[in-house]
Amino acid sequence: MTSDSIRPRVLVAAASKRGATAQIANHIGETLRRRGCEVTVADAADVDKLDGYDAVVLGSAVYAGHWLDDAKVRADRIAVHRLRPTVWLFSSGPVGDPPRHREDPVNVAAITDATTPREHRVFAGKIDKSQLDLAERAIMIAVRAPDGDFRALDAIAAWANEIADTLQAASAGQEPAS
Repeated sequence: MTSDSIRPRVLVAAASKRGATAQIANHIGETLRRRGCEVTVADAADVDKLDGYDAVVLGSAVYAGHWLDDAKVRADRIAVHRLRPTVWLFSSGPVGDPPRHREDPVNVAAITDATTPREHRVFAGKIDKSQLDLAERAIMIAVRAPDGDFRALDAIAAWANEIADTLQAASAGQEPAS
């Protein structure tokens, strides 16, 4: 964070195939705003610059165990940015109650190595089978993925509040943000 920063400036960006992960990003952004952060929420594909942000919360929907390409590209940009902001990562994908496949996505280890985030969280996702194409529906049937919205908005907000606590402590000089 910059020393003259009063309100942490946060970019929340997500790659979302059908909108559920974008809704998680919006929920994170709204929670951070309520906590006094200046927040920009964007589709990961639309993020060109990281300058001016104290922190980035980057997320991706997970399909077949992998992050979407737009999020991976943004993670690569964070990794080589000259003034790397503090980073948090999230993945959205497991479904069911309790969610199945809670382990990290296959390619997230390389992403975390490159971006050195404070944390990576995996949140349950949402499947609306009516939005899926024939091949995707066949996969969902094969893996017996349940239809429904399994996102825990309270847990997502709690995590965003933890991020706000960390950023506010850093801006008050109580703890380094990175």
